[in-house]
Amino acid sequence: MSTPAASAVPVLTTPIISIKPVVLPAPERGDDLQVRVSAPAFGTDLPIVVLAHGFGDSMSAYDPLVDFWSGNGFVVIQPTFLDSRTLGITPADPRYSDIWRIRVQDVERVLDELDRVVAAVPGLGDRVDRDRIAVAGHSWGGQTVSMLLGARVVGADGQPGPDLTDARVKAGVLLATTGIGGNDLTPFAAANFPFMHPDFDALTTSTLVIAGDNDQSHLSTRGPDWFTDVYTHSPGAQSLLTVFGGEHSLGGIHAYNAKDTTDESPERVALIREASWAYLRSALGIDDTAWKQVQAGLMESAEPIGVIDNK
Repeated sequence: MSTPAASAVPVLTTPIISIKPVVLPAPERGDDLQVRVSAPAFGTDLPIVVLAHGFGDSMSAYDPLVDFWSGNGFVVIQPTFLDSRTLGITPADPRYSDIWRIRVQDVERVLDELDRVVAAVPGLGDRVDRDRIAVAGHSWGGQTVSMLLGARVVGADGQPGPDLTDARVKAGVLLATTGIGGNDLTPFAAANFPFMHPDFDALTTSTLVIAGDNDQSHLSTRGPDWFTDVYTHSPGAQSLLTVFGGEHSLGGIHAYNAKDTTDESPERVALIREASWAYLRSALGIDDTAWKQVQAGLMESAEPIGVIDNK
């Protein structure tokens, strides 16, 4: 369904094709990289978004977003990272402590082998726009793709780590992405998650941040505003969508009818998928009409389910 805030935004206007797995050989990774590709059955000059899943999920997740994005003109590419429950890797695996780094490498591999990925859908290679590439990620996936947008991880020496900004990526959407580290982390998080010490100062790529105002993390000593840090601290995060009542699954963006959704709301999901789609069309220079409509709809609604702030 479509929210009152975005009633002019189309819903699944084109049949979609979805293929999995597309296998990218990765001998040094220990497991080949499996990828899912979803695309409109018709259309040309299609922009691309690489979607990074949260902890434990896989390329098969996030259908509420993927179906809408691909049904409305985007090619959506989803890697399965090593933390996925489908692979069964345990903390005893020597790769485990480096999964956060390997995740970033996986997204880079998708971009490096983009021709091979899109060739899995017959004829798609001639229909994509390789100059319009975006990334999106939820939770740990947000941390992963944020590094290609310009975020860095502060090391034990207190200095930002390597700059992994990827010039091929022109825009991003960060959903329920964790905030800054230091004293804002619980002792458990500080001891076990070295990547939760981000530096957002150099994140200059155009980005939409999406956060729920009821998302209380057990990894942070702060409240839900922790998930807005990337908007507060990065020059590239131009816009923040705060979803009222949203918890970490943001209404259920990771799956249809998921039993682990704590804040199930088709209305929240509809707003998020439409706002993110509209933002990416604007940030990639396609058309800003829908993005303006979403913002106007929220401002004009008598009972809005979210608010958008812009810098």
